[in-house]
Amino acid sequence: MSVRLGILGFAHGHAGMYCAEWRRRDDVRLAAGWDHDPARAARAEKDFGIKATGSVAGVLARVDAVLIAAETVLHADLVEQAAAAGKAIVLQKPLALTMEQADRIVETVESAGVPFTMAWQMRVDGHNLQMKALLSDPRFGRLLILRRRHCLATQHMAGFENLWHNRPELNRDIFADDAAHPVDFAYWMLGMPESVVCEMGTLLNPSVPNDTAVIVFRWHDGTFGEIVCSFVAPAGENSAELTFSGGAVVLNFGDAPTSAVPRPPGGIQLKWFVHGDREWTVSDLPDVRSQGERIAGLAAPIADFLHGRRPPIATAREGRDVLKLILACYASAESGRRVIMERKVLA
Repeated sequence: MSVRLGILGFAHGHAGMYCAEWRRRDDVRLAAGWDHDPARAARAEKDFGIKATGSVAGVLARVDAVLIAAETVLHADLVEQAAAAGKAIVLQKPLALTMEQADRIVETVESAGVPFTMAWQMRVDGHNLQMKALLSDPRFGRLLILRRRHCLATQHMAGFENLWHNRPELNRDIFADDAAHPVDFAYWMLGMPESVVCEMGTLLNPSVPNDTAVIVFRWHDGTFGEIVCSFVAPAGENSAELTFSGGAVVLNFGDAPTSAVPRPPGGIQLKWFVHGDREWTVSDLPDVRSQGERIAGLAAPIADFLHGRRPPIATAREGRDVLKLILACYASAESGRRVIMERKVLA
């Protein structure tokens, strides 16, 4: 049986990549779509055969579930409408713009009891899952440092400065929008950090606010986390590292710029080393060759969620926690101070 799926907003380009995959499946039927921008709705109807309707209510009357991929400022309102209609909800990142909006989403989803998941491709990527599994391997010892580099080469995207991603009333800025990915990765791997320090600013196009940021997390057990979030990087190689007391895990080619450029001969995507070994161990997972492949790879787990074959990729409360961390990054950068998230007493 197919789930009748509606799309509420096509602002996020990710939606089109999911739709292209769902058209190849028989367990998801793209039943209806809406966008406040008629041109975007018309393109989706042409590209994916999604019947465009003139209202959110028109979509909700035709579907079992919705993917919300509208501009971030609309998320809370659309979640409330979908939940009131009893529809399962898949929400594109980030959860919301403000904690007030986030609280509305959490309260709405939990009180309505509707199935809900965030759409985080990093949480279903095979290499990331393998890295998370290696955290519990006792051979590595204690984790000391988690590093993640997440980049987009927006300076090479013609007209990017004019997109809604950079309009504060719709999305705040590109950092709020896309840094949510690596921040969620760190949160998913290790939970809520105790503190946040962040520097952010604009290095290239002044029309693209906060195109670069460096974040330092500290967890209650002392573990450090470092996230470099750059939207001006034209190329790269290393994407993530886990440094342990007894070894290391290295991920390469894990974001858009590192995937788009030629790889060096023998380039390895994921490998790890345990102290005392004679050589690195290379993951036997197949390489992922493009960022589009990673994003499209979320279509199958979403379908499984909608059919009840898997739990949520991330809950609304987890999305709220990640937004809280993103807003803490802004507070730290603006104040020049360390922001305390929570304190725990060690046994």
